[in-house]
Amino acid sequence: MALTAGSPLFMALLAAAGSGITLAVLTRCAPWLPLDRPGPRSLHARPVSRVGGIAIWTGFLPVALLAPPALPGTPLVWLLAWGLVAAISLIDDFRGVHPIYRLAGHLAAAVAIAVEIVGAGSALPAVATHVTVGVIALGVVWAANLYNFMDGSDGLAAAMGAGGFAAYGLAAWQAGAPATAYFALAAAMVPFFALNVPPARMFMGDIGAVPLGFLAATFGIGGWRAGIWPSWFPVLVFLPFIADATVTLGLRLVRHERVWEAHKMHYYQRLHQLGAGHRGTLLVFGALIAGTVGSALATLALDPESGWIVIAAWGGALAALFCGIEYYWQHHDPKLQ
Repeated sequence: MALTAGSPLFMALLAAAGSGITLAVLTRCAPWLPLDRPGPRSLHARPVSRVGGIAIWTGFLPVALLAPPALPGTPLVWLLAWGLVAAISLIDDFRGVHPIYRLAGHLAAAVAIAVEIVGAGSALPAVATHVTVGVIALGVVWAANLYNFMDGSDGLAAAMGAGGFAAYGLAAWQAGAPATAYFALAAAMVPFFALNVPPARMFMGDIGAVPLGFLAATFGIGGWRAGIWPSWFPVLVFLPFIADATVTLGLRLVRHERVWEAHKMHYYQRLHQLGAGHRGTLLVFGALIAGTVGSALATLALDPESGWIVIAAWGGALAALFCGIEYYWQHHDPKLQ
């Protein structure tokens, strides 16, 4: 991958530079930015500025406009849908948005994406088309929100984003598809990651986490629909986040807990509270991210037909980890439960 003007590597460096410059500005403006204040559901002990995600998008968007990913339909649709999600998230960071309105906006954006993906040359009957659109839309909404749920420990969401979108870029590059936008998004996260590693000096906020999850699903499903990678590929790439958030939600539903309320029961949160702290949690989940991303790329290159088998194997490993955390949690200080 040569470093020439307009090459994916060159454009990724431009995205990283744009992100870094914006972060420098945000750091200087910290007194005027909204703060994430510690509370009973927080893993932090001091207020931290929380809109660092703005820098990710100022680095990524110019590159994405010049070299959009090869998704079904037109780039304008995913860009406008992303813009709606990002606008709601930014307002939520500064002023707060009622959960009903926030969810309605996410769903509207996800339906637009799903219609574009399914409608591009679809030969499905009308009923099957509507069902498929609904399933994809719900998947995109869940991805946007689960990514936000997983953004609660220093460096975690940035590590998953950098690794996940870099994997998309490498897979697209191998397939001969446009890869620049994926690499640019991964690169735009690197300067933020440097500020977000323990102890975090800035959080990405909803403006970072929610649109990242939205694009992880949009690009993942769109890439599958475009024939760039199999359906299992984005699932395996983002499996540590998908598994933690989905299993946690499922258990809370089974326990008849108020799932709409903030909590500290995700496995990464309990690992932190059991003594791993921000650094230990980042090391454990960073290793998981490296493992699933590396496995996804290796499986795609060597034996794409075994993708779901690899997911099942990683599912077993994650289940063992979650069971271990659950066991130690039950035998830990009851005040933490």
